[in-house]
Amino acid sequence: MSQWLVLTIAMAAVCGVVLTITVLKERRIGEDDDPSETPDVIEYLTMMVGVVYAIVLGLAIAGVWEARSTAEDTVRTEAQALHEVSARAQVWPAPVRDTIRKDVESYVDYVVHKEWPVMAERGELTQRGADLLAKVRTDVMAYHPRDDYERESYQPLVDQVAAADSARMARSDAADTTLPGVVWFGLIIGGLISIGVMFTLQIRRSVRELVMAGVFSALIAFLLFLVWDFDAPFSRGLPAAADPFLALFPPK
Repeated sequence: MSQWLVLTIAMAAVCGVVLTITVLKERRIGEDDDPSETPDVIEYLTMMVGVVYAIVLGLAIAGVWEARSTAEDTVRTEAQALHEVSARAQVWPAPVRDTIRKDVESYVDYVVHKEWPVMAERGELTQRGADLLAKVRTDVMAYHPRDDYERESYQPLVDQVAAADSARMARSDAADTTLPGVVWFGLIIGGLISIGVMFTLQIRRSVRELVMAGVFSALIAFLLFLVWDFDAPFSRGLPAAADPFLALFPPK
C-alpha cells in the first residue's frame, strides 16, 4: 500500500474520530450551557500545551531534515570521490588505469543495484560493497609511480579513495533511523494530548468549529508522518536516491 495512501487514511481517521467525539460530546451538553464559561486557566493551559508541543515537533522535524540532508551529502561526496579516482587514474599506465576504472564501476554498479535495496530494507550496508571498495584501494596503493609526474598524482588518488571510504561509513551511519524510541513515544503522546485538550474547550457543532478541529488534528497527523518519513533517509516515502552515482557513472 502506498505510504501517501496510508497518510490520507490516517488523516481521515483522525479527523473522523475527533469530529465524532466533538459531535457526541456536544449532544450531552444541556441547552442552558454557555460556551463563554470556559475558565481562563483552561484556555491558558490549552494554549501552553499547544505551544510546547509545537516547539518539540518543530525540533524533531528540523533534526530529521538535517539528518536527511547530511545523508544526501554523503552520497554526493562518495560518488564524487569515486569519479575523481576514475578520472585521475588517466595519468597512469593503461593496464593499471583500466583495472582501477573497472573496479570503480563494479563498485558503483553494485551499490546502485544491489546494496541500495538492502540498505533501504535493513538499514545497513553489505560486506560485499566494503570488499569491492577495498579492492579499489588495493589497486591504487599497489601501484608504484615511475616518475615525478605519476608521483604527484599518487597521493591525491589515495586521498580520494579515503574520502570515498569515509563517505561510505557516513552513509552506513545514516542508513538507520535517526530518532530513538523514547522521542517517538513523546511525540505520539504529545500529539494525543494536544488533540485531547481541545475537548476541554466547549466546541460546538458549528461548521467553523468542526472544520478547525478537523484541520488541527489532520495537521498533527501529517507532521508526525513527515517526521516518520524523514527519519529513515534511504528507505521511506521520499528516500534519498542514488542519483549522484547515476549522474557521474551513467549506465553504458
